[in-house]
Amino acid sequence: MFRILPATLLLIAAAQPCSALDPPAGMRCVFEDDFESGMDRWRLYDPKTWRVTEHDGNHAAEITSRESEYAASVRSPFHVAIIKDLEVGDAVIDFRVRSTLDTGNHRDCCVFLGHQDPTHFYYAHLGARPDPNSGQIMIVDGAPRRPLTENERLVPWDDKWHNVRVERRVKEGTIRVFFDDMDKPLMEATDTTFGAGGIGIGSFDDRDEFDDVRVYVPE
Repeated sequence: MFRILPATLLLIAAAQPCSALDPPAGMRCVFEDDFESGMDRWRLYDPKTWRVTEHDGNHAAEITSRESEYAASVRSPFHVAIIKDLEVGDAVIDFRVRSTLDTGNHRDCCVFLGHQDPTHFYYAHLGARPDPNSGQIMIVDGAPRRPLTENERLVPWDDKWHNVRVERRVKEGTIRVFFDDMDKPLMEATDTTFGAGGIGIGSFDDRDEFDDVRVYVPE
């Protein structure tokens, strides 16, 4: 039986100071990782498909293969990295991401939030060309993933680094996803199925690099 965590719950078993100088208004940083010390702070569903890479002295977390030995009991992403010892309700998640392989219409990265267990969570699927299985905010609720949005906006993937932000307000049930433009959401959804939960990054079945992950909660 999965658990729905209270909306206000904040668990940080191994909190570390954040270097973020400009958190969103009214927020404080509770997690930061630039992967300079590896990926020990992450729970990886398939460790074989993740590694830390280095470019000109800077490190990033990379998904190395489209295939994975991990497969959930319900249709949902294959590449999942969840922050250890962190469960939050209202939150802002920021990170940088670079797609390393052009796979066409469903080229993507994913952001996981409200994570209760491997078959109960939300995720934003930043797929290049939206359809019911791509480019939507999704829910996995003990059944194959289904969209909460009817987004029609393209995600302009290329081989460069991009900035992603996800904002969640649990009581209102709002989830807003931004891609490069931090003033206008790429997509928005409202759902109150899950309360507080885990936060993560990954992909459905594509290859990406991630860096500078930060999680903020209300002060």
